[in-house]
Amino acid sequence: MNRAVLTASVFLAASPALALEEVSFGTNWVPEAEHGGYYQAAADGTYEACGLKVTIVPGGPQVNNRALLMAGKLDFNMSGNLLLPFNAVEQGIPLKVVAAHFQKEPQVILTHPGKVASFEELTTLPKLFIGDNGYQSYYQWMITEFGFKPEARVPYTFNPGPFIADPDSGQQGYITSEPFAIEREGGFKPDIWVIADEGFNTYATLVEVMQDTLDTKPEVVKCFVEGSAIGWANYLYGDPTLGNALIREQNPEMSQEQIDYSIVMMRDYGIVDSGDALEYGIGAMTEATITSFYDKMVAAGVVAAGLDLSKVYSLDYANTGAAIPVKKKLLGE
Repeated sequence: MNRAVLTASVFLAASPALALEEVSFGTNWVPEAEHGGYYQAAADGTYEACGLKVTIVPGGPQVNNRALLMAGKLDFNMSGNLLLPFNAVEQGIPLKVVAAHFQKEPQVILTHPGKVASFEELTTLPKLFIGDNGYQSYYQWMITEFGFKPEARVPYTFNPGPFIADPDSGQQGYITSEPFAIEREGGFKPDIWVIADEGFNTYATLVEVMQDTLDTKPEVVKCFVEGSAIGWANYLYGDPTLGNALIREQNPEMSQEQIDYSIVMMRDYGIVDSGDALEYGIGAMTEATITSFYDKMVAAGVVAAGLDLSKVYSLDYANTGAAIPVKKKLLGE
């Protein structure tokens, strides 16, 4: 099987001849495997192949890359899930989502091994460590959809110690991160309950742009979206060495062990490549999925009714299937 880094010839043939244009992309956290497709595309020449020189601007606890996007300091920005773009529309901000590189929200609930037998049985636990953002978003949906109790929620401080010490508790986490930490700190593999698999069907790791960029530089948006999709295919199914090297260069505290774990979890749980992406390619979005999630959030009281969803996203760039031939070749299909 050929595991080399590939660039889709159809992608290159279809792309306009561009002078190398410098653009910037802000991520939502420090460099990590969850951003691997972008680092791969930057490191292996995929972006340059269609005319872009991409600078990745890391996020972090003291960084607001979304504000920099709106101020014109960034060309593209990574958003967590669809709730932020919904909020932008409500505020009249001319911002649109042009790709979704995670088909699933990677948020999970963790429990001690064998403690519960189903997601529904999580409602029997007397204590769930959930952060403020989670309580105001997906936990409200869990209350509405499954009958979770508000009083069971205990604020999560991003310290797994209380969960590890209490076998009758559950804890929020990202599938690529907290299970890894608990295995090492707690000495056991927690059971993992993926909220996306229970119906919390938002896309995640979204690419946002301002409407002005869509109006004036559609070829740049096309290159970045399709190049990112190809980067993700190479990162997950090919050799991620170049992307990982760039991640660790920019974040020396990131261990290779953590990166390897995250890649496996993203592949095994279909975080990047499942759902709509199986038909339309990595990064895909559909009106049906976005509308379905919006309706659920309205029912849960998380977002306001009556939003014009056509202002939230554009399907002109993400559903071209640019990464499909790359994926097939890497997998020997």
